[in-house]
Amino acid sequence: MAESTAKVVEADDGFLGGIYNEIVASPVNLALLAAIGYLVVKILQGWLRKEEPIPTPPPPPPKMKRQDMTVQELRKYDGNTPDTPILLAVNGKIFNVTKGRRFYGPGGPYEALAGHDASRAFALFQTDSVKEEYDDISDLTATEMQSVKEWEEQLGDKYDFVGKLLKPGEEAGKYSDDEEEKSEESPKEEDKKND
Repeated sequence: MAESTAKVVEADDGFLGGIYNEIVASPVNLALLAAIGYLVVKILQGWLRKEEPIPTPPPPPPKMKRQDMTVQELRKYDGNTPDTPILLAVNGKIFNVTKGRRFYGPGGPYEALAGHDASRAFALFQTDSVKEEYDDISDLTATEMQSVKEWEEQLGDKYDFVGKLLKPGEEAGKYSDDEEEKSEESPKEEDKKND
């Protein structure tokens, strides 16, 4: 009986030895074995790693009541207060850009525009050209004014219109609830109704 056990071990050593020799003899086989080992490790790491929950996006900002503002009133909406919307003005129109907090909020590339009239900055493509007082942009060239109008249109398509930026001495307009409902429609839809 001891002899039959010895013969099985020799046969197993021969079989395993043959596989080992076959793998070691060919560089292609060694590369395939390494690739298989790498994939097995990655699969096991994926199974062992905890599943991280998918973050839920923040709720959309509440719609602001339609209102006109002075430059000083607009400054309160610069994004530095977490519960306050982020507003900016372009070409006399104020937009709620809170949805774009990563651009216009603190630390964003356009944070200098938040709470300000950004018309000159958009015209000149310079975020440091924002003024603290009312900025009469009548000195801009025709090309720069065209750029301002394009930015106004882009912001109007993407963000909610809040109201008008008031010139010094200008009185704020009164908006009714009916006008606010109309303002929720895009200007293009309003134009179609008027045609």
